[in-house]
Amino acid sequence: MGTTLTEYAKLSNDVMKQGVIETIIKESPLLSLMPWVEINGNALTYNRELTLPSAEWHAVNDDWSTSPAVTFMQKTATLAILGQNADVDNYVRQTRSNINDIESAVIELTAKAIKNELEDKLVYGDNTTYPNQFDGLVKLIATGTASDQLIAAGASGGATLTLAMLDQLCDAVKGGKPDLLLMCRKARRQITALARAAGNNLEWTNVLGLQVPAYNGVPIAVSDFIKETHTVSGSVETAVTGGASHTIYALSFGEDGVCGLTGPGGLQIVKIGDMETKDATRTRIKMYAGLCLFSNVKAAALIGLA
Repeated sequence: MGTTLTEYAKLSNDVMKQGVIETIIKESPLLSLMPWVEINGNALTYNRELTLPSAEWHAVNDDWSTSPAVTFMQKTATLAILGQNADVDNYVRQTRSNINDIESAVIELTAKAIKNELEDKLVYGDNTTYPNQFDGLVKLIATGTASDQLIAAGASGGATLTLAMLDQLCDAVKGGKPDLLLMCRKARRQITALARAAGNNLEWTNVLGLQVPAYNGVPIAVSDFIKETHTVSGSVETAVTGGASHTIYALSFGEDGVCGLTGPGGLQIVKIGDMETKDATRTRIKMYAGLCLFSNVKAAALIGLA
């Protein structure tokens, strides 16, 4: 990643407050709330149960039959490589660092860009279309295929959110309440308006030391990466752009539900040092990351909301 002298000058302005003032702030609840499992190797293979054996009642001295075999679906989650080089010209670093540490600022902004890209692909990653990515929630929940985990608010999108729809979404996650309702800001405003109209405000709960709104005990989190342009046709999502619908996701976290994968070390900052072809210093920021849905019933999506 290269930066122009004009942009470097902004970091070296005598009257500017020390440091970089954040203006591009995007909320990232998945990165902070979702558990991450460190794995050795480049992939994790796991089994999803498809059918269970049957059980029978027996009389005394009855013959016992053999139950049909248990069946599984084997799934593999592969780590994808996410990263970027942060190059800082040595002339700029040595002559224009009167206010900011130019190198630290560039590394910090590069790491922030990587974090934003990771958050986006946790929802919209598509390994089929883009082989260098991992599959995100849209692909893992299979919002393009009719299933019990997909609740269509409207067959062709544009439906108005109701509290009954939220109840149905939460009920689609089995084995207890979801750990999180993930949505765009528009959806959160709609839920707040519904709760207010019903004569009671949303509950509040403590998540990582912060007070966040909750619906029926399930924390509500906003992701600025969830689009409001999903396309719905025939009660399934046909695209995540080109339309005017948004989706709410209900997620249960853990090693039996939704879980992030990372290689040893997590997010890594590697000092490459002086470059051979130009007078600059390079730092490489990288992460080997993936996403797992160990059980289909631990995640669900409410699609087609206006």
